Amino acid sequence: MLDGVSGAEPDIAPETFEAIGRILKTRSGFTLDGYKDKCVKRRIHIRVRATQSPSPEAYGELLGQSTTEQDHLLRVLTIHVSHFFRNPSVFEKLATTVLPELLASRERLRLMSIGCAGGEEPYTLAMILKERFAEYAERVEIRGVDVDAATLEQAREAIYHPDRLGELAPGQLERWFEPEGVRFRLRPELSGKVAFSQADLNHQREWEPCDLILCRNVLIYFERERQETILNAFADALAPDGYLVLGKSETLFGTSRRRFRTVCPVERIYRAV
Repeated sequence: MLDGVSGAEPDIAPETFEAIGRILKTRSGFTLDGYKDKCVKRRIHIRVRATQSPSPEAYGELLGQSTTEQDHLLRVLTIHVSHFFRNPSVFEKLATTVLPELLASRERLRLMSIGCAGGEEPYTLAMILKERFAEYAERVEIRGVDVDAATLEQAREAIYHPDRLGELAPGQLERWFEPEGVRFRLRPELSGKVAFSQADLNHQREWEPCDLILCRNVLIYFERERQETILNAFADALAPDGYLVLGKSETLFGTSRRRFRTVCPVERIYRAV
């Protein structure tokens, strides 16, 4: 999702900011409502500099005339950086505690990775299931969700540069990937286990029922009120005693605190009540 960049740029006038928001909403349905203004403006300034526009106002005019630039800005605003087994201790906790409990108590499991970027997170779940719970693999559905359609297409392609694979355990690269030039393609027995769909957290009011939701390092870019709405929507979607995993800098607050109990505070793992 959105993230900040360093540097001090001139502020974007409210009318220019609103005009940019209208252009993006018309182009793709993506809305800036709910995101933290500072994060959004810093990302807009990346494209102001890249296009050598003399001012945000000039960039706004360019944006209104160029669908190519609209696509560039959308990509910058929804950019993701992820890799397989990001924060390995989280996945170890899922593999040793959360998934065994869920598999023992449910006939079928539905797992969802929200803000899935290039698919690294849901594919990591698929890898864990294949390696540690192969006998249960057919009982598990994994879904990856992201706001950006182009990113989802890359996730479906499942081809990765080596920098996305640095946390793999010894032998996993050879077991689960085929070399393709300087990159590596995930084998079909894993890539075929994940279904991908597009959704915008600003618009999504309801989610399909599920047993585990991973939404890590996504909520931090939303205003507090919107975060609370999103967390309550997760609680509504989770089956009784279903699990929620947040990022290390995220936590529950407001009314959402009453909807979950803490399972592992270090790894930000919670359980619906």
